[in-house]
Amino acid sequence: MSRPSSLVKICIVVLLAAMLGACGFQLRGAYTLPFSTLSISLADSTELYAQIKRNVEAGSATRVIATTAQAEANLIVLGDAPQKNILSLSAAGRVREFELVRTFSFRLTDKAGADLIPTSRIVMRRELTFNDEQVLAKEAEEILLWRDMQNDLVMQLMRRLAAVKPVAAATK
Repeated sequence: MSRPSSLVKICIVVLLAAMLGACGFQLRGAYTLPFSTLSISLADSTELYAQIKRNVEAGSATRVIATTAQAEANLIVLGDAPQKNILSLSAAGRVREFELVRTFSFRLTDKAGADLIPTSRIVMRRELTFNDEQVLAKEAEEILLWRDMQNDLVMQLMRRLAAVKPVAAATK
């Protein structure tokens, strides 16, 4: 058997790339936010504030500023509640599964206080099995799940912010 020539290999790679592009796959790109400045009603020392700010400023031309009066849009965080619920118990009465839930409530207003996004919620859920013999490993897994949930939350928030139609543009 002869080995395929480099021309055949290149053709196969190009064909696979064309098929991947034809299915609608595309890398996550930058977000186009319809406002140039944004204020966030979270303490600037929190990890969530830092992650939202980093995503807004890295993925768009929008800048996060501290003063709400000067911002074109204000992200008002109404609540951010993590919960850990028991899903199931073993026959001995020990926990076998937990459900991690994070509920994030927010609204987005313009400079005049009009709603760009009315009060909305993002709810993230993950299940976590538990084993008394692997306590440290399960604690580390839980930390990773909470971090993953926060990353997903910020990505969903960014998509919702990017979908905003400014009030002035909507009334024309």
